[in-house]
Amino acid sequence: MHMLKNHVLDLHLQASQLFDELRAGSVDAVNRGVTRDTYGKGEQFGHELVEKHARALGLEIRRDHMRNTYMVWPGLDRQAPAIVIGSHLDSVLGGGNFDGAAGVMAGLIAVQALQQAGIKLNCDVVVMGIRAEESIWFQVSYVGSRGALGTLPASALQQRRIDTGRTLEEHMREAGADPEAVAKGVAYLSPKNVKAFLELHIEQAPSLALTGYALAIGTGVPGHFRFPQVKITGEYGHVGLGRRFRHDAGLAAADLSVALDALWQQWESAGRLMACTFGEFHTNPARHGMTIVPGEFQFSLDVRAYDDADVAELEQALTAMVDKIEKIRGVKFDFGVRASSKVAKADPEITQQLRDCATHLGMKACDLPSPASHDSAAFCAAGIPFGFVFIRNPNGSHHPDEAMSTDDFLQGTAVLAQWLATHVGASS
Repeated sequence: MHMLKNHVLDLHLQASQLFDELRAGSVDAVNRGVTRDTYGKGEQFGHELVEKHARALGLEIRRDHMRNTYMVWPGLDRQAPAIVIGSHLDSVLGGGNFDGAAGVMAGLIAVQALQQAGIKLNCDVVVMGIRAEESIWFQVSYVGSRGALGTLPASALQQRRIDTGRTLEEHMREAGADPEAVAKGVAYLSPKNVKAFLELHIEQAPSLALTGYALAIGTGVPGHFRFPQVKITGEYGHVGLGRRFRHDAGLAAADLSVALDALWQQWESAGRLMACTFGEFHTNPARHGMTIVPGEFQFSLDVRAYDDADVAELEQALTAMVDKIEKIRGVKFDFGVRASSKVAKADPEITQQLRDCATHLGMKACDLPSPASHDSAAFCAAGIPFGFVFIRNPNGSHHPDEAMSTDDFLQGTAVLAQWLATHVGASS
């Protein structure tokens, strides 16, 4: 009954070597951890590595105008809509080795196990290595997947990378991509040629570590609104200036952070899920000083929740908070460019099928809403159903100490392989 599972588990050495090779080629000695920079050398190394492994498995290699990598295992009906399995291969600066990459490696290991088990599939299975998911680099979400789906706005091409100062368009050209296709809204992927998208990902919080489960079935991806560059303008003043005369941009920022955190506590007490993050939070380093009342303050803000109505309610609450703080502190907020993403709910049928596959394989899995954004949301917005599997990670993510055991990874991969065999297999 568990023949396919055993084939997956037997690939322990290959999986470990893949991750070790990926780490070795993208290690960041300066920032610790790994850096696979979006449309840079680190990300490119990741794509070259998975392509090498895919070629060894006899997979067809394709690329789109975004330079996403598609590793295709042909099915019996080459005209049928394909199943796409994958995730992103870029990372944050000084991040962990598994965020995103685990989803691509899972696709390759699942295909290898199916091949060794002699299982044929009715349609093509495409393992997708996605570009540019990490929005930290260009301040834009899901660049690679939205570009492939024809939903990336042309304005994104002029966003500048935080470290180089060069535009996304320039970096894409350097990587051999075609920004003109983005401007035209070209869709390489659509509901016409993709039946479903499956993504395996490490959990980016320690929830599974607390439950004792190695894996979970993802139920959805939160919606969010975010402001990459918010500026508060007040007035600079002497350190001895009386409170009633001050227009303190620093305290205005503190007021907002405390107010949002208090709202978060209220929601949490009521069983409502949300999160808010001030990723950047600072005075102007060119003018701040110990004896100066700050007249400027800059921050970034991301607010997310699991229902679109909740996201809208939170943004209304934010507006009310800002209006109040502006009046009390005598400052002005400029929120700049706004980005957003709708809530993406995992397909109910695929979700139940993944649960059933885990049960069939004798694995315990709980349901878990994702705390983070993922490429699955872009597929969902384009009308393509998705399923999601989380892997235990006790240390959180976006830092060097991110963790995932190969044993846990292979359990999640076995669930994906079982789903393919059960629902796409030639006898299904």
